[in-house]
Amino acid sequence: MTSYLEASARSRIRKLLDPNTFHEFLPPSERVISPHLGQLDAPVSFDDGIVIGSGLLQGRKVFAAAQEGEFMGGAVGEVHGAKLVGLFKRAMAEKVGAVILLAESGGVRLHEANAGLIAVSEVMRAVLETRAAGIPVIALIGGANGCFGGMGIVARCANVVVMSEEGRLAMSGPEVIETAAGVEEFDSRDRALVWRTTGGKHRYLLGDCQVIVPDSIDAFRNAAFDAMQFVDAAGAELTLDGLHAENAMLERRLANFGTRTDPVEIWSDLGIPAAPTLPMLDADAFRAVADSHRIGK
Repeated sequence: MTSYLEASARSRIRKLLDPNTFHEFLPPSERVISPHLGQLDAPVSFDDGIVIGSGLLQGRKVFAAAQEGEFMGGAVGEVHGAKLVGLFKRAMAEKVGAVILLAESGGVRLHEANAGLIAVSEVMRAVLETRAAGIPVIALIGGANGCFGGMGIVARCANVVVMSEEGRLAMSGPEVIETAAGVEEFDSRDRALVWRTTGGKHRYLLGDCQVIVPDSIDAFRNAAFDAMQFVDAAGAELTLDGLHAENAMLERRLANFGTRTDPVEIWSDLGIPAAPTLPMLDADAFRAVADSHRIGK
């Protein structure tokens, strides 16, 4: 079993797809780098921290993108974002079976300021346009840096979000919340609290991710294929009724849990017995307990 958490972006994408089928677009040999980082004497990466390309997933043609968390935490800059947008546009032109996003990012690359912000907004639009074209978008989250900021929004624009317990998903990162609102609001040094709040188990219980898997590339691979089949049957496009239902769910969440200060309190409110023990359960045992209590089941 190969750990998803410990693998590099390029290793993840090659092992996720069928053997020897991945073809990379704009590989490092093309030297497509950020035009901004050099001006700041900052290090550059010859793929700008993201691997994109095509391949087969259980025999079906898909496009895939994997962010490299080891380069600037997977942060999105102008070129990084443009590679993603180009991948989605090509996916629509070629009508592939799905676009799979292996997301690992702290959000916008602050070194690039507005260029990074614009890039993330263009990625969001591209995701929604791809869905409108009937092509499923599947987000996988299991890297050490989690998925935060603008990329957290991008991931939630996907049809299906697949996470491991080790993955994290949120808008603002723990350090950002602490800086803005104080340690009393959120202690970023309390790692157990951070994982309870942003980790895969809590996101699964709240309905922010639809599938939770063990930390294994094979598990992510199988879940991605199952998600493709599910979206094929349900429809990939975003509908007005779907948006209304999502807004209503969020309103209920805020009304029911808005005063809670720890996810364990929310888990108890959901009716889960022995809620404090959930972090100790493996993925299968956790699903056995959680599936009858989670939001959006």
